Amino acid sequence: MHVFGEHRSRSITHGNRMKRFKKIYIEITNTCNLCCNFCPGTHRPPELMDEERFQSIITAITPYTDYVFFHLMGEPLFHPGLPKFLEMSHQAGLKVNITTNGTLLERVQAVLLQAPALRQVNISLSSFEANVMTRSLELYLTTVVEFVKKAARDSGIICSIRLWNIDSEHLKGSNRLNEQILRFLEACFGMTQGSLSMLLKNTSKVLVKERVYLNPAEKFEWPDLNKTDGSNKVFCHGLRDQMGVLVDGTVVPCCLDCDGNIPLGNMLNTSLEDILHSERAVALFNGFSRRYATELLCQKCGYARRY
Repeated sequence: MHVFGEHRSRSITHGNRMKRFKKIYIEITNTCNLCCNFCPGTHRPPELMDEERFQSIITAITPYTDYVFFHLMGEPLFHPGLPKFLEMSHQAGLKVNITTNGTLLERVQAVLLQAPALRQVNISLSSFEANVMTRSLELYLTTVVEFVKKAARDSGIICSIRLWNIDSEHLKGSNRLNEQILRFLEACFGMTQGSLSMLLKNTSKVLVKERVYLNPAEKFEWPDLNKTDGSNKVFCHGLRDQMGVLVDGTVVPCCLDCDGNIPLGNMLNTSLEDILHSERAVALFNGFSRRYATELLCQKCGYARRY
């Protein structure tokens, strides 16, 4: 058990082992093939993580978690080293979750379906309407559904089809195509027309078929240092259930720090134990324990206000 500042961090029990984090995000690339209108992007130079750096990171985090997410900025399916990274994760005993815009699924479908490390694929359908696309919605959805059906039939992979573009009290999402998407999914999965819309009125997650879920959510505001409003009365799971590692090895407290505005240290030259016990990391963790944000970026995070 790791003692963390004045509090003990919550750990997860797996057999006789204690793991601190439910998940750790690894940004294998910060480049993307799309430019979604809901994504802030990053001002960092474009980069692809190499195998040596990836191996160093997963070796360091294995004592802390059993689950990694290839996600922060960037499109993970865009990385040419994805097959090797999945293999290396499997060798390390890590289960991998991938978040993708879905446009490259056809290109890497065989790799994903044959990867024993792959636990879950999250497909952000809201990326279609958030871009000027060169393909039709029908072709895009057909590719996604084909992958999802093969994953459900031929593997143990969980698929989450995401529509994180629902209007909130303060934000309007790009969602005029949502009903069309729902009708398409109903037809593909043999569901009664209108059934998904009815189900989504009562739940935030619908089991479409075994290991296939539809997951809608309201649009949220990414943290932005330039925002004029904010509050220090904030709780977050950053450094409690999760942390992130940027493509250059920098540790950040969560997956929304797209520009590395809260660098806690770099795993390529500092041990993760030392990073997590640094003055800044301890202050951030203990602040959230009191529902207080010590970092300016956290004070300006719309997602954290959900808690």
